[in-house]
Amino acid sequence: MTTTAPSSRPSTRTHDVATAHARFRPGRWVASGVLLLIAVELVAFLIGNERFQWDVVAAHLFAPSVLRGLGTTLLLAVLAMVIGSVVGGALAAAQLSEFGPIRWAATIYVGVFRGIPPLVQLIFWFNLAYLVPEISIGVPFGGPDLVSWDANDLITPLTAGVIGLSLVQSAYMAEIIRAGILGVDQGQREAASAMGFTAGHTFFRIVLPQAMRVIIPPSGSQFITVVKGTALVSVIAMNDLLHSVQVIYNQTYEIVPMLLVACIWYLAVVTLLTIGQRRLEHRFARGHVRTVAPGGAS
Repeated sequence: MTTTAPSSRPSTRTHDVATAHARFRPGRWVASGVLLLIAVELVAFLIGNERFQWDVVAAHLFAPSVLRGLGTTLLLAVLAMVIGSVVGGALAAAQLSEFGPIRWAATIYVGVFRGIPPLVQLIFWFNLAYLVPEISIGVPFGGPDLVSWDANDLITPLTAGVIGLSLVQSAYMAEIIRAGILGVDQGQREAASAMGFTAGHTFFRIVLPQAMRVIIPPSGSQFITVVKGTALVSVIAMNDLLHSVQVIYNQTYEIVPMLLVACIWYLAVVTLLTIGQRRLEHRFARGHVRTVAPGGAS
């Protein structure tokens, strides 16, 4: 008895990609509808609730004291980030050093200042005069003092804020820079050495440009964190953005609208910084991002 396999006939249906349509996905339409409903409800709440007092917000948004506080916030953030980046770079180099004591000291530094909350550090540095009434520079081990300052005059809210935030940022930036340098393949250094590059040229021309692709994104995020973290200095009576609006609402009792003023300025600054961060990321990623031509060829 013989059996014959059923003949396989080619399907007469053809599919033309040019005339194909996207598949209907009801779940996406439902999710979009829910999000739209939430957005409408939120806008209605913001506009319809008179307790937001948007007229008060508009009246104080560009008040001189608020703008001065904003300037202080930006100045403090820039100083903390610049100092933190310089010190963090030195700490990263120390952590990558083959000399054990330097490596251990840098590791302990990073662990301590990452482990203590920034608010605690700000309060500690602001009250440094209790621990050290006079700050002096002189010959160590009981030698004469060359220069000395009264700690109460030297440790102002600004200097305490800069010291506290810079120390915290230096610890975080050390880890960011160290991770970026370690992210560069060792073969790059070996190839540069084989081509006769010096250690300095290898680092600045080969390693650092490639490490920047890893360093820039978290560094930008860290700077944004610094800007928001400057609000902590209001506890030491520094005239930053938050302290400026607090002074106003302590007099007028218009707490919510004045907090909205601060929120608007923080959001504006963070948005601008985010745009700048994206541009920097795009610049340092040139030559390493795969782009697709309009016709589909890569």
